[in-house]
Amino acid sequence: MSAVPTLGVVALDCPDPVALAGFYRDVLEWGEPEVVADGHWATLANPEGGAGIAFQRVPDYRPPSWPSAENPQQLHLDLNVTDLEAAHERVLGLGAKLLDDKPETFRVYADPVGHPFCLCAC
Repeated sequence: MSAVPTLGVVALDCPDPVALAGFYRDVLEWGEPEVVADGHWATLANPEGGAGIAFQRVPDYRPPSWPSAENPQQLHLDLNVTDLEAAHERVLGLGAKLLDDKPETFRVYADPVGHPFCLCAC
């Protein structure tokens, strides 16, 4: 047994774990989320066996304001893509909001509850 931890999930605070898990399920084309009985926590397992994404209900959730220090992002997800234009159209259709399209090799978006994430064709 090793004392070295492994990364299990990245957990995102949100007002509705099931809804946000559904957004990322569709973006990543992963399986259905595992939802605890009271709906306060949902987990998407990574089908490749790596770290998953979990979603935790926070009653007074306040979304990050990007790029502002008033309510900073604190973390974001980088999602790798091979076709930036096609992925851009796809995530917008799923409910993402474009925040910055100035970089040549990546774009910054907000998920439906305001967490920043990037599509990276780097």
